[in-house]
Amino acid sequence: MTKIGGEVIDFGPLESTSTAKGETFEDSLRMIDGYSPDVIVVRSKVEGSAKTAADVCSAPVINAGDGSNEHPTQAMLDLYTMQKIRGKIDGLKVGLMGDLAHSRTTSSLSYALDKFNHVTVYYIAPSELQIRPQVTSFLKNLRVEKAESYENILNDLDFLYVTRVQKERFSDPSEYERLKWSYQLNRASLSKFNHLPYLMHPLPRVDELSPDLDELPAAKYFEQARNGMFVRAALLKRII
Repeated sequence: MTKIGGEVIDFGPLESTSTAKGETFEDSLRMIDGYSPDVIVVRSKVEGSAKTAADVCSAPVINAGDGSNEHPTQAMLDLYTMQKIRGKIDGLKVGLMGDLAHSRTTSSLSYALDKFNHVTVYYIAPSELQIRPQVTSFLKNLRVEKAESYENILNDLDFLYVTRVQKERFSDPSEYERLKWSYQLNRASLSKFNHLPYLMHPLPRVDELSPDLDELPAAKYFEQARNGMFVRAALLKRII
């Protein structure tokens, strides 16, 4: 917002807001909307919070992530990154790997890729972390494959989109400890492949992508993050 000449009012951590005193989310949004902002950006750990905000506010609302549900602007910058690198989206083969069950970024990216033609998505995850059925049930055009290993898939991919195992989404800490090492990529593990797809990640990473990959031409995750600034500035300008 500041890049395009606007101003931002950040309401800070939850503990410092009226919500901590018992004010409902809807009332907080009505109060904010009463100050006539040009746009409201909502980021929340509660699924459906952005939809709730859009229902009660007259100002435009952008969903900046609602729990494990969706992250639409991430999907937009992901598409932009793919388009910029390959010059097209149609016909791509994309691997989505990691904690797909709790990932809002892979949900939104799946919906976005579904709008293109002849795209194949490989969901790579242990059965406990596979993509949610409520996501795949909405897909109409995507060619969908599921796998527990990337070993037999990697050579065919244009992009490998890696996500972290999200500790904050687990109610059982022991389950997180059991699954957190499901996938780790480094130069040694990828050296045996003839072809290396472009590597993407919504960040932050933990141990699933080694820093020894950062200097590879295929590593695009920091470029991907930078593209988010351009895409979100463009979205704000378009809305305002």
